[in-house]
Amino acid sequence: MNRRVAIIGAGISGVSIAYHLAKEGMKDIIVFDKGYFASGATGRCGAGVRQQWGTETNCILAKRSMEFFEKADEILEYDDTVELKQEGYLILATTEEEVEDFQKNVVLQNSLGIPSRVLTKEEALEIVPHLNPDAFISATFCPTDGHLNPFKMTEAYYKAGQRMGVDFHFFEEVLSLTVSDNKVTEVITDKGTYTVDVVINAAGGYSKEIGDLAGINIPVYSENHEILVTEPVEQLQGPMVMSFSKNIYCQQVPHGSFLMGRTTPNQPKGHDISSSWQFLDAMSQTVCEIMPLIGKLSLVRQWGGSYNISPDHQPIISRAEELTNFYMACGFSGHGFMLAPMTGEIMADLIFNRPSSVIDLSELSIERFKGKTEFDIEKSVV
Repeated sequence: MNRRVAIIGAGISGVSIAYHLAKEGMKDIIVFDKGYFASGATGRCGAGVRQQWGTETNCILAKRSMEFFEKADEILEYDDTVELKQEGYLILATTEEEVEDFQKNVVLQNSLGIPSRVLTKEEALEIVPHLNPDAFISATFCPTDGHLNPFKMTEAYYKAGQRMGVDFHFFEEVLSLTVSDNKVTEVITDKGTYTVDVVINAAGGYSKEIGDLAGINIPVYSENHEILVTEPVEQLQGPMVMSFSKNIYCQQVPHGSFLMGRTTPNQPKGHDISSSWQFLDAMSQTVCEIMPLIGKLSLVRQWGGSYNISPDHQPIISRAEELTNFYMACGFSGHGFMLAPMTGEIMADLIFNRPSSVIDLSELSIERFKGKTEFDIEKSVV
């Protein structure tokens, strides 16, 4: 099918989509990015990959994505390694409500083949001994959750796409879209004008703005979420430690540093990705409460990155009903990296107009928000 496909955004979602389309024989694929691959939210993310979710949709997407990550070096014929570290996620319950919710979540996860389990406080301390036992009630653990190198994972997709003929246009910003007869006919950048048959919006934090160029109102917004990293030290912690109620995730990455992040309450909407002393102060207090040993480490740096958030905190992977050839993959609410393999696969299903073998596509459609003011929100987020 010799159609010209324009993908806007070369983060993990965009390069995954390009790879999956090229793998199925799609020709003449162009990926635009105003920076370079992984220069946006992907390169600033915490890079954790977990399957412990509270909704069936996210559980399925995460499990299938993890199955891809486990074989990514081989599948993508990568000349390096994506550095998958599978030492689990330990999720702490600090309230009785969380204890009850997590028990239900584990039942759901187990029914879908995810090997999570509920742990007592004592069992959790056997896995991560430096936890403050007074800071939590119980926990859940999934041994196949873990961490990836976001730059290498994106590069693996990028190189595989290149070998199959995908054309990457870096440092080229999309300025406008020409719409005629209910379809996008041209992509206009700061370097040229391109006639297109299909446009895919994978622009991460700028997905809403790209939607606006096409006349599509996408119900997402972006906000800054911050991360810090410590000095590298000897191996102290295998799994990612996470608490939704305490608003923290903390992972020791392969080279020894601890990487940790949290949501800043009442964060203004927008594209600011600066770092703040307020984040550092709040994070320091939380770390010292939950993991006092980690609180003694020196900070190396901190940074911000964009979360593109949907009304129900679940992704939008969909075609726009108003246009025949405009598709979007956005609203991942901070979890686009860990769901990227299935994002590419599902987008290929949409483009080729076939049922998905992964999930009911209507569950990810933008149409699910129309006429609604209340939504079933995924609570398993930081």
